Amino acid sequence: MRDLRIVFMGTPDFAVATLKALLDANYNVVGVITAPDKPAGRGRKLHQSAVKKFALEHNLNVLQPTNLKRKSFVAELKALNANLQIVVAFRMLPKVVWQMPEYGTFNLHASLLPNYRGAAPINWAIINGETKTGVTTFFIDEKIDTGAMIFQEEIDIDPTENAGSLHDKLMNVGSGLVVKTVQQIEKDEVTTTIQPNSEDVKTAYKIHKETCKIDWTDTIDNIYNKIRGLSPYPASWTTLYNGEDTYNIKIYEVAKVLESHSIPVGSVISTKKEVKIAVKEGYIIVSILQLPGKRSMEISALLNGFTFEKEAKVS
Repeated sequence: MRDLRIVFMGTPDFAVATLKALLDANYNVVGVITAPDKPAGRGRKLHQSAVKKFALEHNLNVLQPTNLKRKSFVAELKALNANLQIVVAFRMLPKVVWQMPEYGTFNLHASLLPNYRGAAPINWAIINGETKTGVTTFFIDEKIDTGAMIFQEEIDIDPTENAGSLHDKLMNVGSGLVVKTVQQIEKDEVTTTIQPNSEDVKTAYKIHKETCKIDWTDTIDNIYNKIRGLSPYPASWTTLYNGEDTYNIKIYEVAKVLESHSIPVGSVISTKKEVKIAVKEGYIIVSILQLPGKRSMEISALLNGFTFEKEAKVS
């Protein structure tokens, strides 16, 4: 058995579950690399990453480099004398960093590679209407998410699932897969599979504001999947025209109803209990939305103080 000295690299909550799993399995984590503290909120107070908070609570050695190529950081990293590095939801590493440890640097990615390489694999799997996804561990190389695969684990995507619930599922499955991967490295029994090259590979592009805008002329399934795939973060949005007022609203939760009708696409139909939007093949029933400057609200609560005009529409 190899005696492992591990450096862990990660930033958000998704990575915390894996770091916890490594400690629970009694692995020796000699250092944690995470993003620098950032100002957040109205007071612009410095905000620590989820990984930093967890690492400090467990008395781990934390480094927060602004530049991963800087000689001083590379020297600090080398001084930790790690022989394995694990990356979960961090950033692209320079070669001088990922090549450093004797047993390599591996990454946990929230998709079944080679599909959904990139920044937002969880969102795009739902947006594209996938019924299955999973997690992959792989050794890092020069490109993004292209290295030799170690393990994969597949899970189902529920038809009503949103990105938040799928994130939590993959976080938990992924933490177990990382421990399984470390066990194989510890025993020197790792086998890898080169990722297949295919023109049909789907990409998980970074999501921008325009990506999140709802196209109400699209199919009912595509609209429904987009809203699920962007909820709760960063959230899909649309422009509401309500009498004299115009709002950019976020939509978090919907249902879909297939039904023939002759109502113009984008028309908002409201009753005392329900708000629905006409689309080509039926209606999108809105359950939770957010008006500008307000909190997200259940439709029943919103309708207590907000009136949708007869000619209200979205686009």
